[in-house]
Amino acid sequence: MDSEFNLQDVVRCHLCEAPVPPLHCAFCRMHLCFTCKNEHLSHKSEEHQIVPFNERGRLYPKCSKHPTNLCDLYCKQCDVPFCFECVSSGKHLEHTQVNILNVLKQKKKIIQRDLKEFENSIYPKYKEIAFNILVQKDGLNENAMKLTIAINKHGEALHREIDIAIKKLQSDVDKMKYKCMVDLQKLEDEINNSISDITQTSAKLTQLLNSNEVFSYKPRNTEFQTIPPKIVVSLPKFIPQTINRKQIHRQIGSLSASSTFFITEINTAYGKTNTLYSVACQNDQEVWTRGLDSMIRLYNIHSKLVKSIQTKSGNTPSDVAVTQDGELVYTDYEDKTVNIVKNTQIQKIIKLGSWRPCNLCSTSSGGLLVAIVSDDQKRSKVVRYSGSTKKQTIQFDDKGQPFYSSNASPKYICENKNLDICVADNEAGAVVVVNQAGELQFIYTGLPSKTEKPFFPFGIATDSQSRVLTADCDNHRIHILDQIGNFLRYIDNSHLVMPCGLCVDTKDNLFVAETSQGKVMKIQCNL
Repeated sequence: MDSEFNLQDVVRCHLCEAPVPPLHCAFCRMHLCFTCKNEHLSHKSEEHQIVPFNERGRLYPKCSKHPTNLCDLYCKQCDVPFCFECVSSGKHLEHTQVNILNVLKQKKKIIQRDLKEFENSIYPKYKEIAFNILVQKDGLNENAMKLTIAINKHGEALHREIDIAIKKLQSDVDKMKYKCMVDLQKLEDEINNSISDITQTSAKLTQLLNSNEVFSYKPRNTEFQTIPPKIVVSLPKFIPQTINRKQIHRQIGSLSASSTFFITEINTAYGKTNTLYSVACQNDQEVWTRGLDSMIRLYNIHSKLVKSIQTKSGNTPSDVAVTQDGELVYTDYEDKTVNIVKNTQIQKIIKLGSWRPCNLCSTSSGGLLVAIVSDDQKRSKVVRYSGSTKKQTIQFDDKGQPFYSSNASPKYICENKNLDICVADNEAGAVVVVNQAGELQFIYTGLPSKTEKPFFPFGIATDSQSRVLTADCDNHRIHILDQIGNFLRYIDNSHLVMPCGLCVDTKDNLFVAETSQGKVMKIQCNL
């Protein structure tokens, strides 16, 4: 048994031998009287921790192998505290041994750090999501009520002939509401469970700070650091039609589709002074971005800046894309070049003469499609390249009329899974789609509306089902078309502001560059 705890010993100050010393240095394991305290602390080459004499044992855990002994040392290899008797057994002889109080201080610092992160970061974010769910549920109920009123009002004008159709629509509203409410309730339960777990963990961490049980502590912060995406319910709208008795069921109206979106915000360095314009998926976890400066930045989905690359000329890049081999390519309008980044080295692969490159995309065959405009801004076309070799030019329809507007306004471009070439012609207010041979498939100019701003397409992307998605910047929405140009639906909600560049990852998650806020929005939804 440690002699300092033997009741038959006369406890004295280790410096002056005064009886019953009131103090104890935990690091030096020395008893001290008040007179000798300052002398002991004057040894600045050593670390000290003065505690009341009757609390001297609280800092040291009991040895698991020798319960009557206190642990003075800590084995880094075994990750356990041990006493001097353990040392004599030779178990930790070849291992790195450190003072137990140093480990104690380090452990408590880790606990304090983790507790701070729980209280100041993780917990508030979970609470924010939980509050957002409540708001969405209130909005869902309110919207469903408004829909029911609108449907009933329209039904009164049609009298008994439309009773069956009206009841069907009301049933559809209830089904949509139920489906969305189930999604919200499920996520709310998950978030509340996490909040409860976080609260309990925080309480345990607070208790650990005041105990000597910290050696069994295993951090759990990483379980909660990936904050769940925000959930946004896209509320349906009732779209009434002019009454036609012969086609009553078709002309009563319909409900737009409802859906549940999971939105993750990726914060970037862009903002009002450096507008974010383009995004390109490097993989499912990382996305390249470009704005008005000369830097191209790679962010991961946790808003961490992974890499920055400056254009070779120092000019602003016009667009960015990622090749089939995972290499970054970009256009330089001023320098009239298309460039590729290989192992941080920038190589020029295309040099134009009297033309300038605007937007581009990578093709499934490993080549590039580049939208270019003439120096005088009177002609524009799309050119297919294999390396630096021109393979195809797409400029005129079968009547000799140009496909695309002539000036240097954005013409975001992508290749569909069916090999169609899709261009969002901003100046023309149209999405122009041609097939692989350059033959016109369709032109989409938005849906007519007296209350909305003109269709103003910027970014464009396609998914695994060959659906075409284009950003309608001024109306704050994404239009979704099928592969033959039929309008399917909008992605339209309060969390989408001035969308511009688009890209889709291998899981059909949509990444949206928001020009006004400088954020990339990752939208997970079942289209």
